[in-house]
This record gives sequence, C-alpha cells and structure tokens, in this order.
Amino acid sequence: MYDIITIGTATRDVFLKSPAFKILRDPSFATGQAECFALGSKIEAPEIYFTTGGGATNAAVTFSRQGLKTACLTKVGNDPNGKEIIQELKSEGVSVFVKQEKRGGTAYSVILMAPGGERTILVHRGVSEKISPSDFSLNSIKTRWVYLAPLGGKNVRLFKPLVDYFYKNKIKIAVNPSGAQIKMGVKKLIPILKKIDVFILNQEEAGYLTGVDFKKEQKIFKKLDDLITPGIAVMTKGRDGVSVSDGKHIWQAGILKEKKLVDRTGAGDAFGSGFVASLIKKDNIEDAIQLGSANATSKLESIGAKNGLLKKNESIYKWGKLKIKKI
Repeated sequence: MYDIITIGTATRDVFLKSPAFKILRDPSFATGQAECFALGSKIEAPEIYFTTGGGATNAAVTFSRQGLKTACLTKVGNDPNGKEIIQELKSEGVSVFVKQEKRGGTAYSVILMAPGGERTILVHRGVSEKISPSDFSLNSIKTRWVYLAPLGGKNVRLFKPLVDYFYKNKIKIAVNPSGAQIKMGVKKLIPILKKIDVFILNQEEAGYLTGVDFKKEQKIFKKLDDLITPGIAVMTKGRDGVSVSDGKHIWQAGILKEKKLVDRTGAGDAFGSGFVASLIKKDNIEDAIQLGSANATSKLESIGAKNGLLKKNESIYKWGKLKIKKI
C-alpha cells in the first residue's frame, strides 16, 4: 500500500544561463515582460545544467523525501533521457510505474535563464502528452492518496475518468490543475471538483474559474467553497503568499524569504506537494502551509525543479516561521 502516487508528466530539462539574456518590459506579452537576446548572433551561455522535471516526478520526489511511500505514474520515450528520469526516481526511493514509448521521445524543456532567476521555458512535450489509462494497471496499485499533477494537451481527457476512478475506490485526491483543465469551464468541472479533497491553483486561475476579479479573495473563496466543498481550496499568490479555505475558515500567509533567488522552475510543484505531504502526515492546514512554503523557498535557492526539495529531517523553519492568519 502506497501513501501516495503521482500522475502526470516527466521531462528532461536543460538550463542555459547567460548574462546576454535580458528582461524587457513589454505590455504586449501576457506577463508584461519579455526575455530578449540579439537576433542572428551567437550567444555565449557559460553555464549549463542538465536536470529532470515534470509535475509528476517533481511531486513524487517531495513525497518520498518527506518519508511517504511513493509511486510515480508517467510516460517517457525509450531513449537515454527517459532512462535518466527512471533512474533518478529510483535513486530517490520512488516506485516507478513508467510507460516507455517506442514511438516518440521523452518530453524536453530548454530553460533560458536571465540574471536574477527569471526564465523562459521552451517545451517539447513528446510522449508525455499521450498518457493513456491503458499504460498502467491502476487496479494493481493500492494507495491512500493520489496527486494529479497538471494535465495539459491531450491528457486533459484523463481528468474526469481518473478522478471518478479514485473517488469510487475511496482514495483521497489532490489536484494541481493545468490551465487547460481550468479552461474546461465550471459546467464541466463541477461534477469533478465535488470529488476532490485538495485543489491547488494560482490566483489568476482562481479568478478565471470563478469569474471573479482575482483581487477579490473572499468572493473567490465563496465560489470555490461552493464548487469544492467538502474539499480544501488552496490559492497561491506568488510573492503575495497563499490563502487556503476548508469551507469554514480561511488561512492567509505571506512568503518565506529565500536567501538568494536562483531559479523559479518547479516552485509551484514544490509548494503543492509540500502542502499535501504535510496534510497526509499531520492533517493540519497551518503545518501544511509552513511545509509547502519552506519547500518552495528551498527550491528557489537551487537550479532545477528537484534540487533543494526538503527532506523530512530538515528544518522547515530555517527561513523563519510564517505568520498565518485564520479568519
């Protein structure tokens, strides 16, 4: 019996860091900024790092490092990158249920890092967007919890059947949705959300899903509580922290300040998996916010989505104790 299994993507990541990558303000882009370099020139990238990523594998490493018996269900190519991902998961103590697809390669991301930790990610989704229920024998995998990492592209079609299956089998469900899942719309999501125990999304996604201005937090939670009750809704707010509702109370917290911002990649996965890991072990929302925040902060200080993720014997207070307000 596993404590938790994760389902979602696995990627091979390469980080290129160069002082020639410049951040410019540009309102024509969704983020209001653009990462730029000279067209047609040869750009020196003095620093290069090879790591692995993908929501399912990132979360699985957090859970395993926190002492939970963990398995990861994902899909990679039958290539060196896929084999590297499998080997890394095994070295982290994660049980691997990985489909190695002969047709198509492992998902691949190139991360262009500018000074200061900001980055742009170029993504080749490979076989990771072609996960199928037939790739795994879910009946043979016994678990208390499941963590559904973001399911984008063609994998969106798996969202409802997976939730239905785990709900039917009385397995607790945590979901960190992708933008594509959120864009399914309230009408399609209502029968799914009612079966979820923990739903983790960012402020913009919460605003889009509920149709409420993302700055109007209490109105957002009023709608989220109606959609998710009796589950827990978690809304991350970037540098403004996090808010959590169980339908009765709202907990609000800021952030823990990293000693040095190195890389933001995987910070959302680190918070979500840290939050759920603590909830599984202690069933206390304040403790879950602290661990999630500490895990994300630790990750920010290292390059790569998994580097820096906390182990169970590491202090979650090395950056201080969060002030958490309950209303």
